[in-house]
Amino acid sequence: MAEFAQQIVSGLASGAIYASLALALVLIYRSTDVINFAQGEMATFTTYTAWSLMHHGMSYWPAFALTLAIAFAGGVAVERVVIRPVERRPELVIVIVTIGLLLTINATIGWIWGADVKAFDSPFPNNTWDVHSVTISVQDVGTLGVCLLTVFLLWGFFRFTTVGLAMRAVAINPNASRLLAVRVGWMLALGWGLAAVLGAVAGMMAAPTVFLDPSMMLVILIYAFAAAVLGGIDSPAGAVVGGLSLGVVINLLSRYVNFVGTELRLPTALAVLLVVLIIRPQGLFGHKVVRRV
Repeated sequence: MAEFAQQIVSGLASGAIYASLALALVLIYRSTDVINFAQGEMATFTTYTAWSLMHHGMSYWPAFALTLAIAFAGGVAVERVVIRPVERRPELVIVIVTIGLLLTINATIGWIWGADVKAFDSPFPNNTWDVHSVTISVQDVGTLGVCLLTVFLLWGFFRFTTVGLAMRAVAINPNASRLLAVRVGWMLALGWGLAAVLGAVAGMMAAPTVFLDPSMMLVILIYAFAAAVLGGIDSPAGAVVGGLSLGVVINLLSRYVNFVGTELRLPTALAVLLVVLIIRPQGLFGHKVVRRV
C-alpha cells in the first residue's frame, strides 16, 4: 500500500503538468474551435527563455515570473499577428497555420539554443518525506502545488473578475458579446496569452525531470491532448480532472502491468484516448452537441 500511494503521488505530479497544458488547449479550443498544435512548442520556447535567464545569473523564481510575463506577451502577439488574419477562414486553415507555427518555433529553438540536451534546475530539493511509510518526493509535491495553484488562480480570474467574465462570454457567444460592447478580438488575444502562461508553467515544471531539448514538450502535448479529450475538450474542469486522472492511471499501469512498463506509456495514453472517443466522444465533462436539421 505504501508503494501504491507513492505511485499515486508521483502520478498526480505528472498529471498536473498534463492538466496545465490540457487547460491551455481547452482555452483556445473554446474560443476558436480548433486545437493549437503549436502549444507544446510555445511552452518549449518559453522554457528555453527561462533557462537563458537563469544561465545569465537570475535566480529561479524571478526568472519564473519574468518568463510568465514573456509567455503572456508572446501568446497575445501570436494571436494578433498570426491567428487574427485567418480567424474568419475555415477551421482547417487555422489548423494548418498552427502546424506551421509549430515547425517555425521548433526551428527557431534549434537555431538559437542548438539541439543539445540541457539541464534545467529545479526550484525544489531532491529530498523526500516519509509519511506513514510512504516516501513522497519534494519535487513531485512542489510540481503538483505550482500547477494546481496556477489553475486555481486562473479559475479565480475567470470567476470573479470583469475581464474573466467577458472572456467567458466571448467563448460562449462572441456575436452576442459584440452587441454588449465586449472587445471580442482582444478577449481572444488575452485567451491566447493565458494559454501561453499555462504552457510555460507546464514546461518549467517538466524540464527538471525530462531535461530540456527542442522536442521536450512533444510527448507531453500528446498526453495533454489525451487528457483534454478524456475530460471534455470544451470543459476547463474536465481538462484538469482528465490530466490528473491520466497521470495516475498511466503511472499505475506502467508500474503494476508488466507489458506496459516505461516503453508503452505513450501508446497506453493513446489507447485511453481511443476508448474515450468510442464510448463517450464528448469526454467525461464535455457537452453533447445537438444540431437541429
